[in-house]
Amino acid sequence: MKAREIRELSTEEIRQRIREEEAELQQLRFRHAVAQLENPAILRTKRRLIARLRTILRERELGIEAGHKPKGK
Repeated sequence: MKAREIRELSTEEIRQRIREEEAELQQLRFRHAVAQLENPAILRTKRRLIARLRTILRERELGIEAGHKPKGK
């Protein structure tokens, strides 16, 4: 899921998606500990998706517009 697609979701949908992805990541970690996963790279993909969701949620909390970077010194 790309950032553009995430920004089209409502805030509550993003929160729900974070909960779902974290639960799935936990299950994948457990399965990885017990037995080998077919594709262990999916752990990295899930972590990045969760980070992307959290970042966009935080942007909304701060009122930052998409793609807008504050000016530095």
